[in-house]
Amino acid sequence: MVAYPHLPQNTRPLSEVDEFGVDQVYIGSCTNGWITDMRAAAQILEGRKVAKGVRLIVIPSTTEVYRQCLTEGIAETILDAGGIFSTPTCGPCIGAHMGVLGDGMRSVSTSNRNFVGRQGSTQAEIYLVNPSIAAATAVLGRIGSPDEI
Repeated sequence: MVAYPHLPQNTRPLSEVDEFGVDQVYIGSCTNGWITDMRAAAQILEGRKVAKGVRLIVIPSTTEVYRQCLTEGIAETILDAGGIFSTPTCGPCIGAHMGVLGDGMRSVSTSNRNFVGRQGSTQAEIYLVNPSIAAATAVLGRIGSPDEI
C-alpha cells in the first residue's frame, strides 16, 4: 500500500500507483526506524545504487538500532548504495534539517505522517510506504516494488 498526500488514509495498492519520479527517499524515524526496517531496506539495497537525482536518507530510531546497523553491516550497505546514514535524530520527518523538501519535491517516506508541510514546503508531496518499497523506490527513482529490481 502507498499512502498518497496529504493524509495516511488516502491509500492505494502499489499496483495502482501513478508512475512519477521522486526526489527523496527517507527510511526511518523515531516511530519507524526499527532494526527489522533497517534489515529490510539493506536487503533491497545490497549491491545496488540509488538512482541518479534521488537522495536516500536513513535514520534509525534509537542508538541501540544504530549500533546494530553498524555491527551488522547495514550502515555500510546504505553508504555503498549512495545513501546517507545518520545517528538517531529529528530531521526530515519534521522538516527541520537534512532532507527538507522544497516546492514541488516528492518524498517517499517510512515515517508516520504525510500532511501538508510535514517535511518542509507546503508545495511538496510525501508518500508513505514500507521500508522494502522505499528501498526499491530509491533504486528505481520512482515508486516501485522490490520485485522489479
